[in-house]
Amino acid sequence: MATLRSAKLDYYEPRRMIFDRFARWMEHQLGRSVTFALAFLSIVLWGATGPFFGWSDTWQLVINTGTTIVTFLMVFVIQNTQNRDTQALQLKLDELIRVNTAARNSLMGLEEKSESEVEGIKSAFAELASTTGRSVEERPRPLSWPGSKRPNSP
Repeated sequence: MATLRSAKLDYYEPRRMIFDRFARWMEHQLGRSVTFALAFLSIVLWGATGPFFGWSDTWQLVINTGTTIVTFLMVFVIQNTQNRDTQALQLKLDELIRVNTAARNSLMGLEEKSESEVEGIKSAFAELASTTGRSVEERPRPLSWPGSKRPNSP
């Protein structure tokens, strides 16, 4: 069985690990319904204080500044989460391609190719599908994977 080469370890610098742990903690906290309820309650409380502050420019500036800062910072947390999830998904797909004897190993690492290379591969697959007279979407799905006893899940 082939062994995978270990990835470069500079990814795990102490500063990077701190941000990664923070981003994971933030994504778990911000994805909870309680967090949404607290944000909604904050907006309601801010709106309710409008008459008390006379709907002043300062009163409006508080919510504008607060939401702008939170939005700006959340862009980086969301991007970190999306990058990590995409990388994990690509590694899983590469592993499935690698172990499937019928799969084309040339598709591994497709996400690293240029846009023109990906378009060329897409065109080749579209041409392959047209030679059979049916598009990829029109082909019937197999009931089970070759060599597997369990049916495919939808």
